[in-house]
Amino acid sequence: MENLGLLIEALEFIEQNLASPIRTESISEHLHCSKSTIEKLFKYVNNISIRDYIIRRRMSRASRELVKNPDRSLLDIGMEYGYGSNEAFTRAFQSVWQVSPSEFRKNPSEFELFPGYRIERELLEDKKMTDRKKVDISELYDCIKERKGCFLILGDIKGLIPINEISRKAGDLAIITSMKRMEQAAGPEDIVFRIGGDEFVILTDSTDEAYAKKLCGEIVSHNDECISWDGNEIPLTLYVKAVRYEGGSALRYSDFFTMLHSEISEEFKRKCYEGK
Repeated sequence: MENLGLLIEALEFIEQNLASPIRTESISEHLHCSKSTIEKLFKYVNNISIRDYIIRRRMSRASRELVKNPDRSLLDIGMEYGYGSNEAFTRAFQSVWQVSPSEFRKNPSEFELFPGYRIERELLEDKKMTDRKKVDISELYDCIKERKGCFLILGDIKGLIPINEISRKAGDLAIITSMKRMEQAAGPEDIVFRIGGDEFVILTDSTDEAYAKKLCGEIVSHNDECISWDGNEIPLTLYVKAVRYEGGSALRYSDFFTMLHSEISEEFKRKCYEGK
């Protein structure tokens, strides 16, 4: 699986150099492959160009800095990620988050809009590489392991692909809005994170099934409410499911992801659609 190896190396190189100038040429030179090879592979597997991926990762990192260091200037944060002026940084930030950096700082979101993709090296022998791509939530994993017996609230956007076909930025707005719905429902000790392009999780701090059902109900109550993009009113619906997390400290990182993805299966979505 030479191509998968190239992709792993590319993702690692990008993540290690987000605060440095990154060109596709520098990535291909690092990987000793052609520029067109890595561009096509990246687009095929990740459904996004290298350039757009880098911008979104940088703006996700920048959003953390805005919240973590409220006294740090916008120009200083922008320059860290390669932007030489407030205007250039603001344009890039707004293209991803749909708000300016200063507006975001006043009303921050706790989730990371575009976490880095993660592909385990142990999957090099796995031919279904596009089915095993996931995002990196390793920073949360210790917390996840400590919450054995607590409920997870799983959310999945219904029909993100058609929304992306209207505009990739409309898709980003759908993701932001979906995460905000999850955040608004979550309690103060709950953790909200994204596990895929259109999949999200609330890791609760509760073993109470009634509490889990309450969160699900609050999220579902917003289904079919519209987001507005460029004159389009787009209904936004989430499939939502509560599951009890029984993994404990011995659960492997990859097994945790497999469990989450299997819970929001196509069969589950079909039953939701049919109202069963």
